[in-house]
Amino acid sequence: MKFFIDSADIGEIRELSDTGLVDGVTTNPTLVARTGRDFFEVLDEICAVVSGPVSAEVAATDVDNMVTEGRALAARAKNVAVKVPLTWDGLKACRALTQAGIAVNVTLCFSPAQALLAAKAGARFISPFVGRLDDIGHSGMTLIAEIREILDNYPDTLKSEILAASIRNPLHVIEAAKLGAEIATIPPNVMRQLASHALTDKGLGDFLADWNKTGQTIADR
Repeated sequence: MKFFIDSADIGEIRELSDTGLVDGVTTNPTLVARTGRDFFEVLDEICAVVSGPVSAEVAATDVDNMVTEGRALAARAKNVAVKVPLTWDGLKACRALTQAGIAVNVTLCFSPAQALLAAKAGARFISPFVGRLDDIGHSGMTLIAEIREILDNYPDTLKSEILAASIRNPLHVIEAAKLGAEIATIPPNVMRQLASHALTDKGLGDFLADWNKTGQTIADR
């Protein structure tokens, strides 16, 4: 599974990218607004730090302006993936941008029917929002499984990758990986939680306590 960081905080992105575990970044208008910075300045910095896909979302809602904005975003860097909403106009924009050779991430997917349409429109990435479905009493992971089944039925014609989004906790990541989602886009705090376990901390503390009792060192040998 590939890990994308769901953030527009360049400090967080740079720190996590230094681990070598980050494959891309997703942003959205809300995340960029939180930085209080110029949108294109933020986008340019992220694209310079991360070599993998960086999703940048259009602000327009009609097809013509989505395509215009999408082309402007894609022109900023070779690794920009244009993010469009899963609406009829968004699907039309996806088709037009894809035919122009631009990678498209179709976002705000909440049903298998929507995912099928996005795949047929040529989306490189489809972003089902698992956390938001869970919030209203539906199963986000059921949606991942349904999309996986549909795409696997037509491997020669539907080439989209499932990008599990609205990730709230490490279990979301693990369940999405078990179901075959190619990508999870993960908030920085959840990314760090993936490496955390109480027994790891306890074991390390025990080992260090025992080692310190020996009075030995390793670095100076």
